[in-house]
Amino acid sequence: MPPPKDVVKIAIQMVGAVPQLIELQQTKPLASVLKDVCDAWNLPNAERYALQYADGRQTYITESNRRDIKNGSILRLTTSPDQEAEQLYIGIQSKNVDVKTDSLKKLASLSQDVTFAQEFISRNGLKQIYSIVEEGNDTGEMLAHTLKAFTELMEHDFVSWENLSTVFIKKIVSYVNMNAVDASIQQLSLSILENMVPTSRLLFEVVKKEVTLDRLLTHLQVTNAQLQLKAMALLIALLLSATDTERRDMMEYLREKNIRQFIHKNIIHSSEPLGDEMAHYLYVLQSVSLNLCEHRMKMSMDPYSQEQRDLLQSLRQAAFESEGEAAAGTFSTERRRSLCAKEFRKLGFLNNSNPAEDLRRAPPGLLALDNMVYFSRSTPNAYSRFILENSSREDKHECPFARSSIQLTLILCEILHIGEPCSETAQAFYPMFFGQDHFFQELFCICIQLVNKTWKEMRATQEDFDKVMQVVREQITRTLSLKPTSLELFKTRVNALNYSEILKLRQTERLHQEETLAVPVLELREKLKPELLELIRQQRLLHLCEGTLFRKISSRRRQDKLWYCRLSPNHKVLHYGDVEEGVQSPPIESLTEKIPVADMKMLLVGKECPHTKEKSSGKQNKDVLELAFSIVHDVEEYCLNFIAPTRYEFCLWTDGLNVLLGKEMTSERTQTDLDVLLSMELKLRLLDLENISIPDNPPPIPKPPSNLNFCYDFSHAEQ
Repeated sequence: MPPPKDVVKIAIQMVGAVPQLIELQQTKPLASVLKDVCDAWNLPNAERYALQYADGRQTYITESNRRDIKNGSILRLTTSPDQEAEQLYIGIQSKNVDVKTDSLKKLASLSQDVTFAQEFISRNGLKQIYSIVEEGNDTGEMLAHTLKAFTELMEHDFVSWENLSTVFIKKIVSYVNMNAVDASIQQLSLSILENMVPTSRLLFEVVKKEVTLDRLLTHLQVTNAQLQLKAMALLIALLLSATDTERRDMMEYLREKNIRQFIHKNIIHSSEPLGDEMAHYLYVLQSVSLNLCEHRMKMSMDPYSQEQRDLLQSLRQAAFESEGEAAAGTFSTERRRSLCAKEFRKLGFLNNSNPAEDLRRAPPGLLALDNMVYFSRSTPNAYSRFILENSSREDKHECPFARSSIQLTLILCEILHIGEPCSETAQAFYPMFFGQDHFFQELFCICIQLVNKTWKEMRATQEDFDKVMQVVREQITRTLSLKPTSLELFKTRVNALNYSEILKLRQTERLHQEETLAVPVLELREKLKPELLELIRQQRLLHLCEGTLFRKISSRRRQDKLWYCRLSPNHKVLHYGDVEEGVQSPPIESLTEKIPVADMKMLLVGKECPHTKEKSSGKQNKDVLELAFSIVHDVEEYCLNFIAPTRYEFCLWTDGLNVLLGKEMTSERTQTDLDVLLSMELKLRLLDLENISIPDNPPPIPKPPSNLNFCYDFSHAEQ
C-alpha cells in the first residue's frame, strides 16, 4: 500500500549524532517537528534550530517550501536562520581580522537562501556591508566576500538599488577603474554595476559618467574570460538603458575605437570556445547596432528637403555625368527637366518625373536612398557598370536599379530584423557582422550586384520583378544560414548559389513532394508512422536521460544560476539540481533533487506556466514565453519551472515529458523529424521503382483459374 501523500520518509543528520529516520507529517507544524527531533537528541531550546537540506544549496526548510521535500531527502539540523543572522551580524563587525573574514565568507554562502537573507536584512545587516565597502580599509579576500554577500542579498529584491549611497557607488566604480585590483573584485564590481543600471535613470547616468567606455574597452582586452564577460554585460546594460540619441553616440564612439574588429579577432576567433552568455551579448550588440538604421528606415523622403534632393541628384550625376552635364546648362528649363526625367527612368525609378515619390514608402524609406548613394560612392565602377549596362539595353530585359534597391533594402531589413526589439535569450549573431564597418551598406553592395546577376540569369523583364526578388531573398537567406565568417566568404557563396542552383533545389523539393502524394505512397506512409513515432519517442527519452543545462532567469538579469535536469535510465525519476559554471554533464548522483515520474500530473507551456505569469509585466519577452514549460507534480500548485536554452531543446523536452505522461508529442520538431524519417524510409522502399510511375489504384485481381491441376503435388514426390 503506497504511503499517504502528506507523509514523506526522510533522514535527519546532526554533527556527532546518530542520524534519525523519520516519517515527516506535512500537516504537522514545523515547530512541532523540530521539537520532536530535538527531544530525540536531548537538545533544549528547539526554537534555536532549523532544518536545511544536507546537499546542494542547503536551503532552509520553511512552512512555504516544506512541500518540496521528497521521499528519501536528507536534511540536517542546524542553527536557525535568525540565530545565524545574529551571529554573523556581530561577526562582521569584529575587530579580529580572521573572525571578520570567516564571518563574511559564511555570509556570502548563506545569503543565497531567501529565509536567511530576510533575517539578516531585517537586522540592518546591509548597512554594515555598506560600511565595510565605504570605509575602504579591507581589500583582497575580505572585500571579495563582502561584495559577493552584497550581490547575493540584493538578488532577493528586498531592498531597492536606488537606496544605495553615492559614496558606496563611487567606491564600487573605483574598483572597476583601478588597475591594481584583484580580478575577482573587479568581476563582482562590474556585476553590481550591471544590476544597478536598468533599475533607474539616475543610477544609469551615474554609472555612465563614472565608468567610461574606454575603461570597459580596456577590460574587454584582458585575457581573463570572466572579466571580459562581465565588462561586456555592463556595456550591453548601458546600451539597452540609454536613450536613442545616447545609444547612437555610444555606438559611434565604439565604432571609432574599432570595437568590432577587436571582438572579431579576440573574442569570436579566440582559442577559448564562445559561451552562451557571451554569444547572447554579441547578438544584442549586433541587434542594437543594426537598429540604428531604424530611424532612416521609417522616414519617408521629404521632397522639400534640399539635402535629400541633393542625394537623389548625386545618383543621377554619378551615372550620367559624362553625357554632357556641362552642356545641359545651355538647355531650356523644359529641356533640362525632360533630360533629368529620362535619366531617372534609366536609373530605374518608376516615377521618373518625380523620383522622390518612389521613396515615400516606409519602410524602407530613406534607408534605400542611403544604400544607393553608398553604393555609388564606395564602388563607383560597379555602380556605373550596373546603370550603363541596363540603360543601354533595348530588349526589355533591363534591370531597374532604383526599384530593385528599394525592394532589396526592405528584404534585408526583414532578414536582419531591423526595428525589432532584442530577444532576451537569442544567441544567433553573424560573425561577419563584427568583421566589417558599415556592415549593412556593404551587404547591400554585394546583394544589389547579385540582383543584377540573377536578373540576367533569369532573362527577366519588368513583369518578372517580384519573381527575381523572391529568388534573391532565397539566395541571401540560404547563404546566411551557413554563417559565413566574412563578407568576402558570403559574396563567394551567394554568387555560387546561382539561379540554376536555386531551380535544382526547388525541383528536388518539388519532386520529393510530388512522389509522396501518390495514393499508394500515402497509404504506405500511414503504415510506417507508428513504427517511426516509436523511434522518435525513444530518441526523446534518450535525450532526457542525457540531460540538459538550464538557466534560471531572474526579474532583473537575463540569466542567473545554472541548473541541470536529467531522467534516470529506468525512466522512473527526474533528477535535478544546481551546478557550477563550466560543468557540462554532472553525474546523476550529484543532482540532489528528484521528482518521481509517477507523481507528474501535467505539462504546462508558454503563458500557462506560473513563472511566466509572475514575470508578465510589460517587459515580458516573447522568446521567454516560447521557451517556458513547467511540470506540475503531486498537487497542482507545485511546479518545476524551466526556460529552455533553445527552441530545439524546448521541443525535445516537452515531447519527452509528454511521452512520460502517456500523451501525444505535440512539438513542431516531432512533425519535422517524422517527415525526415518517413522521407528516408519511403525512398529506401521505393528505390526499386525508380522511373516507374505508381498508379493511383491497385491493378485488378485476376479471376481464379478454372482448375488447379497446374499445382504440383509434393506428397507423391516424397513417396
